[in-house]
Amino acid sequence: MKSDFGRAECDSDDLGRDRCSIVGIGTTDYSFNSGRSTLTLAAQAGSTAIADAGLQPADIDGIVRCEMDEVLHADLAATLGLPHVRFWAAGSWAGAAPCGMVGLAVNAICAGQARNVLVFRSLNGRSGRRFGREWAGGESVGGKGSYLEFLAPYGLQSPGMAYALFARKHMIEFGTTSEHLGHIAVACHARANQNPAAQRYGHVLTMADYLNSRMIADPLRRYDFCLETDGAAAVVVSAAEQARDCKQPSVLIRAVAQGDEAVPRQGGLWGNLLTGPLTNASSALADRLYRVAGMGPEDIDVAQFYDCFTITVMMQLEDYGFCKRGEGGPFAASGALELDGSVPINTSGGNLADGYIHGLSHIVEGVRQLRGDSTATVAGAETCLVTSGMPGPGSSALILRKGD
Repeated sequence: MKSDFGRAECDSDDLGRDRCSIVGIGTTDYSFNSGRSTLTLAAQAGSTAIADAGLQPADIDGIVRCEMDEVLHADLAATLGLPHVRFWAAGSWAGAAPCGMVGLAVNAICAGQARNVLVFRSLNGRSGRRFGREWAGGESVGGKGSYLEFLAPYGLQSPGMAYALFARKHMIEFGTTSEHLGHIAVACHARANQNPAAQRYGHVLTMADYLNSRMIADPLRRYDFCLETDGAAAVVVSAAEQARDCKQPSVLIRAVAQGDEAVPRQGGLWGNLLTGPLTNASSALADRLYRVAGMGPEDIDVAQFYDCFTITVMMQLEDYGFCKRGEGGPFAASGALELDGSVPINTSGGNLADGYIHGLSHIVEGVRQLRGDSTATVAGAETCLVTSGMPGPGSSALILRKGD
């Protein structure tokens, strides 16, 4: 049922299941120096997504941004000429946000607060604020309840340093090798070399290239790190019934989940580094996502994994049930991640080789896959898993399904 407000009826057990669709997508070019403001980038991606849906700016009555984004909803609404913004919200921080941001749009539509919601992320992540640099510290670190007090005093002052410990711990506990991580980097670069818009297009990466690349934070090498990127991406979310009248083929949002309950120890995700064995930090989120979707890993045809580092992909392969815990390395080496494998990943090149727009570009690519518009289309793909954020607290994820 749908009211005059475009409300999609939902219940608590399957909130949003197939009730909403992504009807429009848009991106800027991805670069190391955009030469433009983040508002300009957001406006380009947003206007492209609106036009892609076959809608007019006046049709957009909701906006969801990331709480770390410099662009405020009111500024984007004014720039795009949106006269009736009835709903706005901000998703979680950085890479954990995108799927959860889509979830906010779904919730708003289901609650009757909006009909067409623009979800965007815009950043100058290379020429401006660089998220890969060391964490800023004050004169005193302790006593603030932050996990940084367990890391910064001992020299762990950047994301790459911290994730290097995850990779080393995975190697110690499960026998994972550098070559195992290399298969993830090589697979993502292979997909980027099919995508003319990717930043690493034209840069073929072999296993030898990977192993000979510069060590940055042992055991993580240059190609284990994502690209710091300037750019923006946006999607338009609408009620499924309304989506049938839009310009593009319908891509249904089967399920969305987010949460931070997986690792309750102090230090959040980094609790994995403090005590005990390496845990499956996203498994609780994965279980809930599959339950809401009424699906399992065997039902996923293609996946867009959040890949700030190769080790996060490996841990998610285990967390989301594509292989057993500790078997992510051999699974990656088996060819399963390639286009003809059991779970092709990051088909635009991902954060590692396309561009790092904090994972919103992964949602765009998931839509392209199910429309058949990807530069590396997986034959017969009907479903796509998209994840946001590192394995653990603050993560979010969604499952997209090809429309009927």
